[in-house]
Parts: sequence; C-alpha cells; structure tokens
Amino acid sequence: MTGTSESSARAAAKTVLVTGATGYIGGRLVPKLLEAGHRVKVLVRSPDKISGVPWLAKVEVIQSSLDDGEALREGLAGVDVLYYLVHSMAAGAGFEAKEKAMAETVAKAAADAGTSRIVYMGGLHPANAKLSTHMRSRETVGKVFLDSPVDAIVFQAGVVIGSGSASFEMIRHLAETLPFMPAPSWVRNRIEAIAVRDVLHYLVGAASLEGHINRTFDIGCRQVLTYAGMMKEYAAEAGLPYRVVLALPIPAPKLAGMWVALTTPIPLSMSLPLVQSLQDDAVSGEHDIDQYIPRPDGGLTSYRTAVALALGKERDGQVETTWANAGADADPLPSDPDWAGHKVYVDERTFHGDVDPAHVWTIIEGIGGRNGWYSLPLAWQVRGWLDKLTGGAGLLRGRRHPGNLAVGEVVDWWRVERIERGKLLRLRAEMRAPGRAWLELAVEPDGNGSLYRQRAIFFPKGLSGKLYWLAVLPFHSLIFPAMSRNITAAAQKLAQADTGSENLPAAP
Repeated sequence: MTGTSESSARAAAKTVLVTGATGYIGGRLVPKLLEAGHRVKVLVRSPDKISGVPWLAKVEVIQSSLDDGEALREGLAGVDVLYYLVHSMAAGAGFEAKEKAMAETVAKAAADAGTSRIVYMGGLHPANAKLSTHMRSRETVGKVFLDSPVDAIVFQAGVVIGSGSASFEMIRHLAETLPFMPAPSWVRNRIEAIAVRDVLHYLVGAASLEGHINRTFDIGCRQVLTYAGMMKEYAAEAGLPYRVVLALPIPAPKLAGMWVALTTPIPLSMSLPLVQSLQDDAVSGEHDIDQYIPRPDGGLTSYRTAVALALGKERDGQVETTWANAGADADPLPSDPDWAGHKVYVDERTFHGDVDPAHVWTIIEGIGGRNGWYSLPLAWQVRGWLDKLTGGAGLLRGRRHPGNLAVGEVVDWWRVERIERGKLLRLRAEMRAPGRAWLELAVEPDGNGSLYRQRAIFFPKGLSGKLYWLAVLPFHSLIFPAMSRNITAAAQKLAQADTGSENLPAAP
C-alpha cells in the first residue's frame, strides 16, 4: 500500500449508518461492516422489509424517510460515517430535482449532527459527456455531497457483477435468452466491470480511512470489455453456445429498453434507465484508490471470475431451499428482485395420506428400477427411449437394490445426490436435456398421517432450456399429480400388508 500515513492509517471501530439497507449493495454491506467491528445503524422506511435478515439483532434500526431532516439528525447522532446507497429508478417530471433535494436534506442533517464522512456510490462515466437522466442524477447527488461541509468519498463504478445486480442480471438474461442478438451501437461501448465483493471491500475500507478526504474515486476490475464482449464471456462461463451479437449503426436506447423488457424478466421501469446508462463508455479514468485502500487479498476480481462466482451455486448443483450458500457476496438475498438470479423452474406437489411416514419413506426409497415410477409407465418408457437415442442413460440402468439406496448410486437416468433417511431423497438427472434437473421426494408427519412432498426442479440452459420446460409442462400435469397419489396409495397398501421394503407394491 502506498500513500501518506494520514490516509493509510486505520482508526478504531466507527459508528456507521447505512441507508438503502434493503437494496442490493446495502443488504450485503451491513454484515461486512459488522464483521469489521463497526457499530451499525440502518435507516429504513419500512422495518418489515428487514424483519428476516440474519443481522437484525446486531444493528440499530431507525425508521425514517430521507426527506425528514429532523428524524435524520436524530438518527445521525453519534454517527461517524454515513453510507448513502439510495438511487431511485423512477422517471418523470421532477425526478432529478427530487433526488437532488433529498441528497441536500441528508447532507445538511449529517453536517448538523457532526458526521465526519459521507460515502456514496455513483456511476462511471466519461468527463464532459452528455449523460442520461439517471446517470446525470447520480453525478448531481455526488456533487451535492462533495460540496457539503461534510467530507465525502464518492465511488464511481460501472457494471457490478453479482447475482441480483440489475446491470449483471440484464447481461445474464440477454445472454441466456438470445443466441443471436441484433443490437444497438452501444454494445460496442467499452465497459469496466467490478465484482460485488470488490465493491464491498472498498466500501468497508472507506469507513476506516483517517484524515480529510473529499473526492471521487473510480473503481473497477482494470479489465475493459465491450458490452457485447461481456455477454459473450458470460455465455462462455455459463456453458452456453457462442452468442452472436450484431451491432447496428443506431443507438435506439428507448427501443432497446423496451426490447430488453420484452425478452427478459426485467421490468420496463428498470430496463429503460439501465439501457440509457450504457450510451457512453464506463471506464476508470484514474486508479488513485490504490493509494488509500489496499486491493483485496488476491487482487481485484476479473470479469470472468466474477461471473463464475455469481454462477457458482448453480454449477455446483446446490438446490437447497434457499438456493444459495449463506454469506457469499455474489449470491442472491431475499431482498433481491424477483427477476434476479438464474431462472429456476419448479413443479411442486403435495399429498396428504392416512398412513405413517415410515411406510411412505419405504416407497420413496424403493422408487425406480423394477418398482417403477408410479405414474403413466408408457410415458416414462418413451422418455427413456428418447434419451437412449440421443446418447443418454435411459431407463435401462435400473438400481442396485430394490429397497435401499446410497448417495452416488444410480436409479434409472437419475443419480442419488442426497438422502435424509426417513425424510428426503434427492435425485439428480443424467438424462439428455438443455439444462440440469432434480427430482426431490420427501415425507413428514401430518397429524395422524403423513404429508408427501414432491419437487421437480429444472435449471434451463439458454433459450432451448426454457422452451424444453414449456414443452414438457403439459406432461408434468399428467404425470406428477398421479405420481404423488399413487406413491401414497402404495404406502397405504404396504401398511395394510405390512410386508416391508423387500416386497414393495409395484407401480401402477
């Protein structure tokens, strides 16, 4: 690390206040600040939105809006560092003026409360360029803080890479949905991305800097790609076929924004400002941050590595209820929007039976092979033949034992991925399909009987995967309800006969 001792010296724990704690960056920053030993307050309009976060008991919650100066001053009492991580995607007349007025109210309240520093996240943009409404608003808010009596650190970043980041999700959905994309000229613009974990590293580091620092800092991964290149790199890392992006000699930001909203789950209110913000290059103009905050251990994260981290949970086949490893910066949070993250299709069925869970489990553990799949055997056989014709495993592999399973064993075209004896069986598909699939069978006590749960889970791979799911969906509506009923009925028959798992009732 270089720079003056004043700027590099680290202080003791600070008291910090985070606005935007329900947002993408704020929700990930709070636990990092706590880990660093800081005392954390969060300011939210609706405390219910953070009622389920794991760090709630460790922070002080202040309920207020950002245009309530008096409440802000009270909340900022004793606060050393204020994180302003709020930026609206709203539009319409007065949007910029409202954003500016809100920033001015916050800056004044911070000055009145004796806060030492404001930390803000803005966007990378060329100097003296004609900016979009939202980029111009972010620049204006940053200038409000820099011109206030309180020292401000304004980070300027481009596309933030991590599951849930709006900019990254647009790349993800476009790359996965469109193998060929006629695109406006801005896809040739130069972009410097940054991994979400590196953003958090700089934000946490800003709290501990000593001395008077009042300026902007450009932050990025130091690797420059075109927007088209970013989509192609994503496709390569995600294992998708090569994506063709044809740049047309027209900018068409509004038309492109509507096209993104039409072809991806991202709403129009989000896609329009995102596309408009891409009309200019977004590349670091300076790297002065290195003189103040050391780079993360192991260095900055490359774009491809950041994408790999964001995709890691899907590649590893982690299909837990939360769909994520707790604590990973690039993973989704419950507060992320519904359209964030890799698309997952789930067909879930439940069925109550007047039979004890042990007998249902016996049927579950004995499924497949000669015991069959308890619904429309011809449909299963046809799917097995099709799988064999395309080089897959088909249904011919059977199973090692008619009543007992172990992790790693095969069951027809499935492989046992997880067993919680007496409770849950998860099978991972090894059939040919444009995506990855699991079948999960579970049972639990329910009054005097049992509740059988069945989930078919599919991670589509590109557009072909999504079309595949739509094609098989009508068959699911025939196969899976019957399967849940018949498994429960077989368990009831087993209970009546009390024959044990060595002689299971055959599938109908």
